[in-house]
Amino acid sequence: MRALLLPIKDLRNAKQRLSGALTRGERLALAQAMFRDTIAAVSNVRRADKVFVVTNYRPAMLTAEEHGWEVLREERQISESVSVDTASRQCVERGATAVLRLPLDLPLVRPEDIDELLSIECSPPGMVIVPSRDGTGTNAILRTPPTLFPSHFGPGSFVKHRHEGQGAGAQIVVCRNARLEMDVDDEADLLALLQHDLHGTHTGQWLGKSGVAERLLGTDRQVPPQRGKERASERTIGI
Repeated sequence: MRALLLPIKDLRNAKQRLSGALTRGERLALAQAMFRDTIAAVSNVRRADKVFVVTNYRPAMLTAEEHGWEVLREERQISESVSVDTASRQCVERGATAVLRLPLDLPLVRPEDIDELLSIECSPPGMVIVPSRDGTGTNAILRTPPTLFPSHFGPGSFVKHRHEGQGAGAQIVVCRNARLEMDVDDEADLLALLQHDLHGTHTGQWLGKSGVAERLLGTDRQVPPQRGKERASERTIGI
């Protein structure tokens, strides 16, 4: 069974690294908009046998229940890595043989992007990983088996996860997908997002109505996309 795992923290405390560009209310509204975009994409995924949501955030629990997804309730949230690893063990207990962890701040993601990741053949031990836009973070990771190695989300996580995969003797597939790589953690990410076509997204609608897009674009700052380097021992594909 291939499962999709969504770790969701309290959105009221999300996006602290944007505090220099957005007010607290704006950060919450942005997080909620990206949450809605990601949930909309996940709800139309076809290749996930099951969707799990690990959280202690009541609105996220209600959303999961509305979609028929299983909630793995946390008493408290220590870190995303702890949440994902604990939830992955619970997924294994429920029959999952592979788990794809996906963050909730991917405003451009489409159902087919997620389905493509889930369709990649990766025999155990194996790892499919999508880096962040700058090549240093981990925007999506699929592990077969789900508990293949510990998670290291945060700064430099892409390299840490790759090293863990190599140490576990895993087949490593690095996927490049501009929509999956476009998460929003800081002002540079937000500026880069505004270079994309956001038509039809909750995030784009909020950025326009709130005046944030106009305010940021008025600075005339451009942020070029960055790419990580491919290693000879890895298979890199574009989806």
